[in-house]
Amino acid sequence: QVQLVESGGGLVQAGASLRLSCAGSGRTFSRYAIGWFRQAPGKEREFVASISWNGGYTYYANSVKGRFTISRDNAKNTVFLQMNNLKPEDTAVYYCYTAQGRSYWGQGTQVTVSS
Repeated sequence: QVQLVESGGGLVQAGASLRLSCAGSGRTFSRYAIGWFRQAPGKEREFVASISWNGGYTYYANSVKGRFTISRDNAKNTVFLQMNNLKPEDTAVYYCYTAQGRSYWGQGTQVTVSS
């Protein structure tokens, strides 16, 4: 069983930065890739970024490339999403995700960027 808990969201102005954290439970957390997704009001959930089990590979949506950085600390069972130069269109609930035999999602953390 895997549990994912996001934190670090908040209300910021455009151009600011936030760092989201995804804390995972379970012995297998460090063996699997982790992804960040987001869902804005009235829109479908979309991929933001992902990182391989050892951090060697990272992938980003075009809309965040160059502004967001995903990283992980397996010793702490935590994945981070550093978000710089935030834009109003980044406003959404951010979720972390992993697939280990089945899909696991966190409860989400709200990010609101004002113009």
